[in-house]
Amino acid sequence: MLRHLPPNVEDANLLVGIDYADDAGVYRLTDEIALIQTLDFFTPIVDDPYMFGQIAAANALSDVYAMGGKPITVMNIVGFQVKKLGAHILADILRGGADKVRESGAVIVGGHSIDDAEPKYGLSVTGICHPEKFWANKGAKVGDVLVLTKPIGTGIISTAIKRGKATVEDTEAVTKTMAMLNKLASEVFMNYRISACTDITGFGLLGHMYEMAKASEVNVEVVADNVPIIGNTHIYAQDGLVPGGTRANHQWLNEVITYDEAIPLHMQYILCDAITSGGLLVSMDADDANDAIEQLQQQGITASIIGQVTECNQFAHIYVK
Repeated sequence: MLRHLPPNVEDANLLVGIDYADDAGVYRLTDEIALIQTLDFFTPIVDDPYMFGQIAAANALSDVYAMGGKPITVMNIVGFQVKKLGAHILADILRGGADKVRESGAVIVGGHSIDDAEPKYGLSVTGICHPEKFWANKGAKVGDVLVLTKPIGTGIISTAIKRGKATVEDTEAVTKTMAMLNKLASEVFMNYRISACTDITGFGLLGHMYEMAKASEVNVEVVADNVPIIGNTHIYAQDGLVPGGTRANHQWLNEVITYDEAIPLHMQYILCDAITSGGLLVSMDADDANDAIEQLQQQGITASIIGQVTECNQFAHIYVK
C-alpha cells in the first residue's frame, strides 16, 4: 500500500523514515538532539482491562527503546463505547497505561478518543536520542551475533487463552512478558556497540529478522533450540492453536526462509508467531554479547544468542537449523 503514496519531501534532518520498515522515525532538531516518533494501538489482548492498558503502553513505548532512545512524552489513543461497556473499564485501561508510562519515565500530555464498538487503546510516543547514536534495523554486520531479550509465543498462548485451553501458569507468564518494558534491556545495550536493533511484534521473530537482514543486505542463521519460548507454546501449536496472523507470517516468509528438515511445522509457526510487545532483537559484536547477556540476566531479563549474521550474495535469506 505504501508504494502508492507520494515520496517524502527531501529533508536532510530526517534521519530515519519509512524506507527500511524501521520501528520509528528519527528527526534531527539540533546537533545534540533528535526526536523519535512512533505510535501503536490495538484491540484487547487479555480480559483484564488494567493489564490490557499496561501491555498496549509497553508495546508502543518499545519502539523508542528499539531505536536506542528515551521516551519523554506520550498521548493516549482510544476507541471505546462508554455507554455499552462502562466508564469504569475505560478508566482501568487508562490507569494501566498511565502506570506503565510512569515506569518508563515519560509523561502523558493528552490524547484523543472516538466512540467505537470495538475497544482499542495505545499510545503515540515521542522520544529523544543523539542524532549520531540511534539504532536502526539497517546495519547488521557479517560476523555479528543476534541477541533476543524476551521469549516468544505470545500470539499462540493468547489464542489458547481465548479457546479456554491455556494453563493459569502460561496465562500469568504471557501477561507478565507482554507488560514488561524493554527499558532496562535498551539501557544495557547502550553500553555496547550495536550494529542494528528492532523489537519483535506482529511480523514475528523471523519476520522482523528478515526485515533487518533485507535492510542490512545480509543473511542470517538461526538456531531454533536457542530461541526462548514461553511455557507450553509447543503443545498449543501442535494442537493447532495458531492465530491467523501467525499463519499469514509463515506464508509471507515462505520464499525467504529455509528450514532444516528437522524443524517441524509447529516450530516454524512458533518462530513466525505474531507477537505483542515482544523483546529486542539486537545484532552486535560477538565479543560483547556474552557480557551484555550476563548484565541482562542480572536485571532479570531472559536473553539468549539465537543466531548469527552471515554474508549475502544477492538476496537476503534466513536459514533455520
